[in-house]
Amino acid sequence: MTRLELLQTLVRQARLNGFEFRKWYITHLGLPWTTFESAVETLLQERRYYSLVFSHEFAQSLWKDGEKMTFVVPNSSFTRIGKNGKIITVQRKAFTRRSSREGVWRFHLQQLALAEEPLRYMRRYLVTAEHLIKDALQPETDFEPEPDPVAIAAQQAAAKAAAAAARILPTSHDILGVRLP
Repeated sequence: MTRLELLQTLVRQARLNGFEFRKWYITHLGLPWTTFESAVETLLQERRYYSLVFSHEFAQSLWKDGEKMTFVVPNSSFTRIGKNGKIITVQRKAFTRRSSREGVWRFHLQQLALAEEPLRYMRRYLVTAEHLIKDALQPETDFEPEPDPVAIAAQQAAAKAAAAAARILPTSHDILGVRLP
């Protein structure tokens, strides 16, 4: 599932619970409305979806107070000390969980703030056909990782340095009178 598909599914689910996406989009982003698909694509640009995800109106519609909610807890593994003192690795399979509590949207907003990737956190609360496939819900298969801005800057700097060296190298050899093969 791509980020676009995930965001569309989240917005549709919130709309079913009473969230007025068009009104929110025009009010908060100040952009003219064209279509649902183009609005969601606009949210994906430059991570504008954070303003939607952390919006109280959206959270209240997505996670309604006191309603039964079904979500999937992903595969996990951890180590612990066993009864005999040895370290053992526990493998847990993904499972479906249901819960309901008051003020649940506030809890989820707090968890979103702590999450490394908020959309990955929100994906747990969508039960889709993907979850029916064995081992389909693994964190490394959720999304392609976002490119690291520092790594991108380093790659660009290295490319510029290589290009500058390629321009300077022939002239330095010409000045020294060295012929390249």
